[in-house]
Amino acid sequence: MRKLVAVCQITLDGVMQAPGAPDEDRDGGFDHGGWAFGYLDDEFLGCVRAAFSRPFDLVLGRRTYEIFASYWPHQEGPIADGLNGARKYVASRTLERADWENSVLLEGDAAEALARVKREDGPELITQGSTELLQSLLAAGLVDEFRLMTFPVVAGSGKRLFGSGARPAGLRLLEATTTPSGVTFASYAVEGPIRAGSIPDREPAPT
Repeated sequence: MRKLVAVCQITLDGVMQAPGAPDEDRDGGFDHGGWAFGYLDDEFLGCVRAAFSRPFDLVLGRRTYEIFASYWPHQEGPIADGLNGARKYVASRTLERADWENSVLLEGDAAEALARVKREDGPELITQGSTELLQSLLAAGLVDEFRLMTFPVVAGSGKRLFGSGARPAGLRLLEATTTPSGVTFASYAVEGPIRAGSIPDREPAPT
């Protein structure tokens, strides 16, 4: 079974929408696009390169696919090499073809198609961006790990990583680091049910 990993840039209040540019995604009147830009120091870029240094296949929704396909084929370096060389599984109801090298359009329901892909042999599957697609994958319980880049920003509104369809789950911290600009990189494995309980009542103070 292949592992599906959600790699996400998020604000402190969980917003994923438009980290890269003001006009990346203005759905819902979102006007804080580009909120990640001021925190991209050398250590941040090193962490991103490390995240994409292992073999992987990509899972993308239409909007993120189109943004990536217009940019990364024209870039050089280890991140570009990894993204361009990876197989891309694209979920879209409107695209008739996907021309970026090694791209495959998923047929039918995206969550069902990804469940089949997970059962195949191959490297780990990574989602990047693709907020709407990710909600479907979370609701279907298909995400095995989260690699979160949390920025010291509060957006106040926007598309969030965990929407109302996310399944409750307990997570286990795998590793964490913080860059000089304040971005926290943390990886969490989906462990199972939430470890719920209650705080014991305090013993009465002795008299």
